[in-house]
Amino acid sequence: MALASSRNGAVRGSMRPISGANSSNLRSSSFKSRIPSSAPAPRRNSTSASLGAADNGVPGRVRVAVRLRPRNADESVADADFADCVELQPELKRLKLRKNNWDTETYEFDEVLTEAASQKRVYQVVAKPVVESVLEGYNGTVMAYGQTGTGKTFTLGRLGDEDTAARGIMVRSMEDIIEGTSLDTDSISVSYLQLYMETIQDLLDPTNDNIAIVEDPRTGDVSLPGATHVEIRNQQNFLELLQLGETHRVAANTKLNTESSRSHAILMVHVKRSVVENEDPVSNEMENSSHFVRPSKPLVRRSKLVLVDLAGSERVHKSGSEGHMLEEAKSINLSLSALGKCINAIAENSPHVPLRDSKLTRLLRDSFGGTARTSLIVTIGPSPRHRGETTSTILFGQRAMKVENMLKIKEEFDYKSLSKKLEVQLDKVIAENERQLKAFDDDVERINRQAQNRISEVEKNFAEALEKEKLKCQMEYMESVKKLEEKLISNHRNHENGKRNGEVNGVVTASEFTRLKESLENEMKLRKAAEEEVSKVKSQSTLKTRSGEGEDAGISRLQKLLEDEALQKKKLEEEVTILRSQLVQLTFEADQMRRCLDRGAPGNSYSGTDSLPSRHSQARESVNGQKAPFATLCEQVGLQKILQLLESDDANIRIHAVKVVANLAAEAEANQEKIVEAGGLTSLLMLLRSYEDETVRRVAAGAIANLAMNEVSQQLIVDQGGISLLSLTAADAEDPQTLRMVAGAIANLCGNDKLQARLWSDGGIKALLGMVRCGHPDVLAQVARGIANFAKCESRATTQGVKSGRSLLIEDGALPWIVQHANDEAAPIRRHIELALCHLAQHEVNAKEMISGGALWELVRISKECSREDIRSLAHRTLSSSPVFRSEIRRLGIQF
Repeated sequence: MALASSRNGAVRGSMRPISGANSSNLRSSSFKSRIPSSAPAPRRNSTSASLGAADNGVPGRVRVAVRLRPRNADESVADADFADCVELQPELKRLKLRKNNWDTETYEFDEVLTEAASQKRVYQVVAKPVVESVLEGYNGTVMAYGQTGTGKTFTLGRLGDEDTAARGIMVRSMEDIIEGTSLDTDSISVSYLQLYMETIQDLLDPTNDNIAIVEDPRTGDVSLPGATHVEIRNQQNFLELLQLGETHRVAANTKLNTESSRSHAILMVHVKRSVVENEDPVSNEMENSSHFVRPSKPLVRRSKLVLVDLAGSERVHKSGSEGHMLEEAKSINLSLSALGKCINAIAENSPHVPLRDSKLTRLLRDSFGGTARTSLIVTIGPSPRHRGETTSTILFGQRAMKVENMLKIKEEFDYKSLSKKLEVQLDKVIAENERQLKAFDDDVERINRQAQNRISEVEKNFAEALEKEKLKCQMEYMESVKKLEEKLISNHRNHENGKRNGEVNGVVTASEFTRLKESLENEMKLRKAAEEEVSKVKSQSTLKTRSGEGEDAGISRLQKLLEDEALQKKKLEEEVTILRSQLVQLTFEADQMRRCLDRGAPGNSYSGTDSLPSRHSQARESVNGQKAPFATLCEQVGLQKILQLLESDDANIRIHAVKVVANLAAEAEANQEKIVEAGGLTSLLMLLRSYEDETVRRVAAGAIANLAMNEVSQQLIVDQGGISLLSLTAADAEDPQTLRMVAGAIANLCGNDKLQARLWSDGGIKALLGMVRCGHPDVLAQVARGIANFAKCESRATTQGVKSGRSLLIEDGALPWIVQHANDEAAPIRRHIELALCHLAQHEVNAKEMISGGALWELVRISKECSREDIRSLAHRTLSSSPVFRSEIRRLGIQF
């Protein structure tokens, strides 16, 4: 419990010793965060505020625990007849200091550890919360203060070589730090120093015996650049460094302690952790237009854990110090005195803090009044002989509890890591581009080779055909010439015979010659035709060669045609899906209208918040009978396909897809979970953010209103900035239906107890009140419902003690509108406003404003005239139980 509660730093009031007689007035104190109502929070002075605290810091008070050392052998003998000077009450976080046998003083601490407390418990309640803060990026300090010989070094620096249970805070802190970091991405380094006689010396390098303190003039941060920094890889390495440092630390034998530390030991652990900051989502156009994937922003958190083992305060006459030891004691007491003065100045809000009086205070300026989470353990002894030292130690711890720090995470961008990631990504993109370019060149070369082979094949075929045709023509020509020669010889013979045979044969020979002449002319024409055919074939071959050069362009046109076909197919699929959804929606609306007509009530075609009961009843009817129409559509088409249509370029397709998602969300709660798991909520919020079309925003807001009925969906809506988007939509929209959907969504969110603060801080209540400008009854009804839901959750939180202070509705100025519409003619508006007034009146802190705003008269009217018995009884009970309301009723003479 101490672990979890110590993470929140609450400011406590001033602590003063309380006598035993006044023990009833004690205030409980623990590591839990509580602010007493009677004690004002201390104001941080200007000096402490300049130590590096930022505006976005987290307040954290210095936590103080007290540990009692058991009696040693000398005290058991010397004080055998005397009781311990202190009495511990660990269960009440109290310590009683005996001044004498009859008088005691009581003090409260954040934790009281008895002499039986184990080292593990001391670490868990004192140091572990600080170590966890260091792992988160905050600076942290754990310091031990007390009289010499009371166990400071045992508590902090015990190595536990022989008994692991005796390990001190230093060893256990490093174990948790190593466990909470990664050796691959994080780094741990330590410096081990001692402040001896106002000189800072390096325990890891004894030759480095005068280290200078360097302060950053801009931030005031303190650093020791001359100190040795050793990187830690494992726990054994750290233990060896501690052992080396302990051998160089100055110690001496005094009457109070055989090994009294004569210097302040300071162990500084520097932790560097790499974290990743998520990027905001970018638009689809940016994703499509860029080949780069924007990486997450790498951050480096640098934190520092300071473990301080202060030298013990001592009185010279008791410790027996003399000579050089006396000078050491003076130096120790002076530095501790300077530290006490600084703590007093910070606790009392002094305008001046004497930080420069000692090097110890300069080193610890971030621990008290700075930006570090600080835990202090004060160690005391039981012996009554040292009552004065014990009292001084207790008062030191009490003053330290008044100091408040302003915690701040130390982080910066890891530009080297980001540059390395971008270089790797650029190399990948260049390599991918080269691969794609090579593949493209290979494709072009392959296509050219195929085209060249095809052209060569065509030329070869044409050459063969041409040769065959040429041989054929030659053979025909030779055959014709041969025939002509034979006919010529035959004609010559006939001519010789004709001379003998007379005139008749001559006529026959002349006619035969004419026929032969015509045949020859025909042969000549055929040869000419063959030559023309050859020329034609050559021209065709040339054309084929030229056509091969344009084949690449043809392939590109073919690819474009294929892409156009694929796009057309996708559009047709979208149109089919939309037509199916329209058919199912028309069927659903017709069934709804038929049921409404059968019941004699008007139907509501959209899933607004007022129609939620009827829509769920219809979903139950569909389960008892056949499946709901939109569930059937989801099985036929697929939910993922419907959600993809939300990103369609066609506005009508987007609108229909959003309507289908809205109706699916209204049918059953199981559908809402499926829609959210599939990313539908994110898509709807993106539509609300990206599009200014009134119809798109209206249907998107309606779908979000349906999803906002589920508690898991409500949390996701808030986490993804849904409240801000709904508020912006409410400010821009003028359409009553759009405003009704937005108001319904915000009203559903108002009913979640866990989202009250976030809803108010993101402007949800102001957006709800801003929509009353519309004046439409349906919009006002949703606004009234949201106010009633918010007032009910707020009342429940106040009753449970989770919230205090006046209502956030009153803070945002909602009371005048609530009073104005408390007796509205519209029953839904009036009913919700009456409930809101009753819930606001249940807490006294709101009573005065409600009386001055005229709400008292409305509460009296509600208690008498409200048509609903439960609201009337609630109003009457509220007025009767409130002293402020009863007093005002008596003053005004109202009959009640």
